[in-house]
Amino acid sequence: MVELLFTMLERLGMIVTIAFVLTRLRFFREMVYSDHLNRRQQYMAILFFGFFGIIGTYSGLTFSTDTEQFQRWTVDVAADEAIANSRVIGIVLAGLLGGYKVGVGAGLIAGIHRFSLGGFTGLACGIASIVAGFISGSFRKRNKHVKLSHAFLIGGIAETVQMVIILVLARPLDKAITLVELIGVPMILANGVGSALFLMIIKNVINEEQKVGALQAQKTLRIADQTLVYLRNGLNAHSAQAVCQILYNEIQPSAVAMTDRFRIIAHVGLGDDHHRVNSPLQTQITKEVIEQGKLKVANDTTIHCVHKDCPLSAAVIAPLQHREQTIGTLKFYFQSEKEITNVIIELISGLSVLLSNQLEIAEADRAYQLAKEAEIKALQAQISPHFLFNSLNTIVSLVRIEPNKARDLLVSLSNFLRQNLMGTTVKMTTLAEELKHVKAYLAIEEARFVDKLTVSYDIESEALTSLVPPLTLQPIVENAVKHGIQNKDKNCMIHIHIHSGEATTTVMVIDNGEGMSQERLQEIGVTPLVSESGTGLGLYNVNRRLTMMFGEKSNLTLQSVLKVGTEVSFKIPKSGGRADGAGDKGSSR
Repeated sequence: MVELLFTMLERLGMIVTIAFVLTRLRFFREMVYSDHLNRRQQYMAILFFGFFGIIGTYSGLTFSTDTEQFQRWTVDVAADEAIANSRVIGIVLAGLLGGYKVGVGAGLIAGIHRFSLGGFTGLACGIASIVAGFISGSFRKRNKHVKLSHAFLIGGIAETVQMVIILVLARPLDKAITLVELIGVPMILANGVGSALFLMIIKNVINEEQKVGALQAQKTLRIADQTLVYLRNGLNAHSAQAVCQILYNEIQPSAVAMTDRFRIIAHVGLGDDHHRVNSPLQTQITKEVIEQGKLKVANDTTIHCVHKDCPLSAAVIAPLQHREQTIGTLKFYFQSEKEITNVIIELISGLSVLLSNQLEIAEADRAYQLAKEAEIKALQAQISPHFLFNSLNTIVSLVRIEPNKARDLLVSLSNFLRQNLMGTTVKMTTLAEELKHVKAYLAIEEARFVDKLTVSYDIESEALTSLVPPLTLQPIVENAVKHGIQNKDKNCMIHIHIHSGEATTTVMVIDNGEGMSQERLQEIGVTPLVSESGTGLGLYNVNRRLTMMFGEKSNLTLQSVLKVGTEVSFKIPKSGGRADGAGDKGSSR
């Protein structure tokens, strides 16, 4: 009995070999980790495991109940002989991995074959094979991986059931009893161990490959995270050098290089004494990659380095593309072609796609920034013709009556227009400059609202060094004049408050005008509103530019009460920048 056990365990080496071969087959991988097999996969699994069961039968030992001796290999089975075999292993794995349909199908193939060999246990073993497939299939659970302990137990149970069926069906009974006594325990143990061993090898190989894939994915993500900060600025000598250094550290080839369409723009690693930056492309295969846009592998016969003692005798050259046009190459050098494995080629191919995508993202980001700047400049450049017409009318009316005042208003209008034009050429300006712009505007408006408008200022000198988008404060003050106090007969007041806090600078414009309803208040600064008398910028555009520059925390805050007045305020971060400026505190009439 012990000798039989060890002999059958020796035969499990064949099981190990077959299990390893199975891990190479895609359909088998899918079956291991899939809850549902399609019909084609089921048929393939039935045929494979049925054939595996047949191999298990032929690899068994023929046992004679008359002599109680074993033959090393099964060829022919006499009427008084039976087979101690590992047929159950394939059938059990078929049921556990594919379900009872696959298990029964594999058992049917292996069972019919066993019946055809003959022997007094032929029918019993044939039926037991089908039953083993049903038993193992019934233990398969959806959404759960098969455990090794389960495979061992089910393999043992299936073999135990086979021993019972032999006792029930095989005749003569005394031979059946003798057979079960001698081979029962060894076959139960061997087939249980075999089922668990078969499953363990499959899982270990597949898990190891998945671990390698996960490590490669992790490495790729790490590379993407490190290279993105450099490629945001496009492909140039600085960004290419940084990217090559990152790739050299992560992949550890002999050297890494990047080129544009005509020259080498970065090289890190061996050969940097003659693979120099800014030197023209040296190899024909690199030019072919640029022309064809396809990855190529160069060996010592095709690399054609001009330096005869170059230590780099193999390379993988991948295209860098932008909008389906090849703009350069990514080159990984090795000292031998043997170092270039399929995994390396796949990794480099993926990296070239990754870097190409990052370059396209950088291009799109630059286009977005340019569009945003263009939008801001367009908003800043808007001047309402109504305001210009009214200002000129006021000046004309004063030319004869008060020429000095008319001249002062022309100067104020000139300063106002100059500030508007300057706003289209700079991205940021100081609150001090904004205040000058406001005063130029208010000088014109005070001439129109004679003895009607009073403007007061509460301004901290330190706060005036804070930076804001050009033409931010003036539209808010204009809104207070045009929509707040224009319809009042007297006692019109505007208060401008600029104070510096710990982290932010607060700007506030308060008027005692008409105010507005809560419904109107909800719309102001959120949606564009038509202004027939303002400069055209409006609070909506001011709010939009503030949030584009500083984020949602800097959006306009409005408070208003009908017939009482309106308060418009915003906060800008001090980290946005500082500049030299001057303060102003007092009142004007």
